Amino acid sequence: MDRKMITLSVDGKTVTVPEGTRILDACNVAGIKVPSLCYLEDVSAHGSCGICVVEIDGYKRLVRSCLHTVKQDMVIHTHSNRVMSARKLNLELLLANHPLLCTTCERNLNCELQALALQLGVRESRFERTKKSIRPIDDSSPSIVRDPNACILCNRCVEVCANVQEVHAIEMMQRGLRTTVSTFFDEGLASSVCTNCGQCSLVCPTGAITEKSHESAVFDAIADPNLVVLVQTAPAIRVGLGEAMGLGEGSLVTGKMVSALRTLGFDRVFDTQFSADLTIMEESHELIQRLTNGGTLPMITSCSPGWIKFIETFYPDQLEHLSSCKSPQQMFGSIAKTYYAEQAGIDPRNIRVVSIMPCTAKKFEAGRSEIDSAFSYWRDKGSFTDDEYFCDVDYVLTTRELARMLKRIGIDFAHLEDGKFDDPLGQSTGSAVLFGATGGVMEAALRTAYETITKTKLDALEFEQIRIGAGIREATIMIGETPLKVAVANTLANARVLLDQIQEGKSPYAFIEVMTCPDGCLGGGGQPIPTNKEIRRKRAMSIYEEDRGMPIRKSHENPSIQELYTSFLKQPLGHLSHQLLHTTYVKRGAYPE
Repeated sequence: MDRKMITLSVDGKTVTVPEGTRILDACNVAGIKVPSLCYLEDVSAHGSCGICVVEIDGYKRLVRSCLHTVKQDMVIHTHSNRVMSARKLNLELLLANHPLLCTTCERNLNCELQALALQLGVRESRFERTKKSIRPIDDSSPSIVRDPNACILCNRCVEVCANVQEVHAIEMMQRGLRTTVSTFFDEGLASSVCTNCGQCSLVCPTGAITEKSHESAVFDAIADPNLVVLVQTAPAIRVGLGEAMGLGEGSLVTGKMVSALRTLGFDRVFDTQFSADLTIMEESHELIQRLTNGGTLPMITSCSPGWIKFIETFYPDQLEHLSSCKSPQQMFGSIAKTYYAEQAGIDPRNIRVVSIMPCTAKKFEAGRSEIDSAFSYWRDKGSFTDDEYFCDVDYVLTTRELARMLKRIGIDFAHLEDGKFDDPLGQSTGSAVLFGATGGVMEAALRTAYETITKTKLDALEFEQIRIGAGIREATIMIGETPLKVAVANTLANARVLLDQIQEGKSPYAFIEVMTCPDGCLGGGGQPIPTNKEIRRKRAMSIYEEDRGMPIRKSHENPSIQELYTSFLKQPLGHLSHQLLHTTYVKRGAYPE
């Protein structure tokens, strides 16, 4: 039903908005951006910062515009002397307890608190610090670092963890001057139910939550003449890195990215999209096997490590529904240190694999010992002993980390010529690039599954009904004469809906894709800040543009993948494929037994 329209005045300008509209949003309609630190569209309206206050005729007190809705004939003033003085005062009070270490902070020049101080004319610190104690930094997580001293208690991280992901790893603890954001019993993120998704770092307005950096370790590896350092780049990086380097939102910078990585000093520049195609070969055949042999259905994708930790923690009894396929990141590490090492004649102990990912949870995934398999391959051949153990993926950098590294060495990114990935692990298809957007894994798998089952060419390659959009999308796909009911979900709150259906025995689906972050990897926790709905949409459009422009758009037609199976793996789901490309999962449980 259409909502009643409300007419009001904002700084002398008449605007009409639907009933129930926040005052802050009504001001935006009038062309006035009211500043705020705690407000987060569609997620959080906490009102704690007091920065978004406005003056309303007939009201004795200033009103927090993120909490109040419009009324008919309301007259609003957004920048009266009273309003501007109150905003500045509230900001100064926040700054009084904030460590003013801007030049050494990761968020320097990309910090909402810093930007507001400039905007509101704060040039001195007038108030004494009221919080006398310095709280310890929580660096227990392999993915996330929390500095409670830089926290302004805006509540954004708590809200996104609770409402977008429904994980509740962090909460507001204690009262008054002792209030802090922390985990249960203040034991650190590593001891919590945190899925390492990094959405908290993406919405934090300061440097209170950041990714755990591997930048120095990667610089050291590149500088070591005894090492061969390979880099792989996830699909979402090519539509995110440009933003971090000063280009437009959603800029498609594949060629410039390759040139930049080569300039940075990597010995080989490969593409995670190669192993995304490999993932599709294994996953589509696994789906076909389950459909034809009475396997556990629905089968659920397993490419997103935050999602994997979520199901291991909250739904451990449903792990049999997960595809046993490793993620493309981990498949690449396995192949790089076995197949590629043999092809290139390099001792795998001297290879370092660096991943560039849009995802902080990939740092956690790279450290999972049950996922490593290259070492076991060589040990079984009698080449190494247990004390020579090495992992498949050595370091993971987020989009933000890579941008900082490129800026550190002075690369003029905008004027780089387009480079090309190295062979043989650099060739990919349009299906692989789709992994960057929600629904992409499903769409890529359906392209291959359809042609494998029917032995005919798929006329329409684009499955629009499962592309970026609502949090849960479903469709019935005809595979020849057989209907296949599928679902796609992004964010863990939406994943919970589908898992509850399975638990209740009501799931109608045969195949489900789950991505941890809003709109998939495009909105990953390691992507440039800010990341919002409109920016994610622009990134998605670039992903789909890249798919349409690829000369090969189906994973099973990638000649490098075909050669990999012919000369090394032999067949999908074969013995060597299972050893190197598949894995098992851990029953964690949300609470210790």
